[in-house]
Amino acid sequence: MNVINFEKIISVENLLLAWKEFLRGKRNKKDVQEFQLHFMDNVLSLHQDLKNKTYVHGGYYAFKISDPKPRDIHKATVRDRLLHHAIYRVLYPYFDSKFIHDSYSCRLEKGTHRAIDRFRDFHRKVSKNNTKTCWILKCDIRKFFANIDHKILKEILSRTVLDTDILWLLGQVIDSFLSSPIYAMAEMGQRGLPLGNLTSQLLVNIYMNEFDQFVKRKLKVKHYIRYADDFVILQNDKIELEKLLEKMKEFLENKLKLNMHPDKVYIKTIASGVDFLGWVSFPKHRVLRTSTKRRMLKKLKEDSKEETWQSYFGMLKHGDAYELQQKLQGNHYGSH
Repeated sequence: MNVINFEKIISVENLLLAWKEFLRGKRNKKDVQEFQLHFMDNVLSLHQDLKNKTYVHGGYYAFKISDPKPRDIHKATVRDRLLHHAIYRVLYPYFDSKFIHDSYSCRLEKGTHRAIDRFRDFHRKVSKNNTKTCWILKCDIRKFFANIDHKILKEILSRTVLDTDILWLLGQVIDSFLSSPIYAMAEMGQRGLPLGNLTSQLLVNIYMNEFDQFVKRKLKVKHYIRYADDFVILQNDKIELEKLLEKMKEFLENKLKLNMHPDKVYIKTIASGVDFLGWVSFPKHRVLRTSTKRRMLKKLKEDSKEETWQSYFGMLKHGDAYELQQKLQGNHYGSH
């Protein structure tokens, strides 16, 4: 078992290793260069503040992106982001070993392609190679990041074997952000994690692991896949899925104060096309969702770097997109 302690996270050695990881692709950013001007002083001052517990998380710079829907991103200072990396380096392996196999978001060796391949394997098993009807329950959580409850998250963390100093540190990071000032009112409780923090990716997985364990252990669901706030269950029995849906809704609302998105929950067969993680799956093939295709073409117009093209070519290999692939290759290699 991984032994984790506060000293390991805040050690100068860990901060320096975290800086190396943080720096990737950011060397030319103005705020990063400013931090580097007095690099060792800044690292030692952060280490000292953490050691003395005088550390206070700074504010955020907010901006919007469209990916594919509009999202609010909150960016912390370089000092705080360095700390996020230091925390993540030590805590990720510890928590990752506690997660279920079929949770695919923000985890090493996982990701959307593996989740979609798993979906295809599950469909093959449940439908007995397309000889039986396979029903799919598809769910989505409403305003996922904005509704993570701080108090519940801290209670979940305190049930792990983390020492109190680590809990104090995570508390600083969690409480540094509120999704809305209204949530600061006592009866609402503090809510929200910033989409821009590396730590948020780990914390939402820790939060949703409560739900994953409930689905697998209590409800004994065999064919369940989750990617962030999107999850699916595949079964032969539609009525059973309707019962499961009610139990899952109840758990999310009562235990995690989360609600399913009313317009994005449905039960249907794969014959009519199931939209999951950017691909629409059918019994024997899958196609790229129209909005994903549109977004991809727009991105390639704006950013024609070779690695952008290659990453999309890589993505298209995971489904039936031969014509689109040929068209893109014609555009790409024709322009060289």
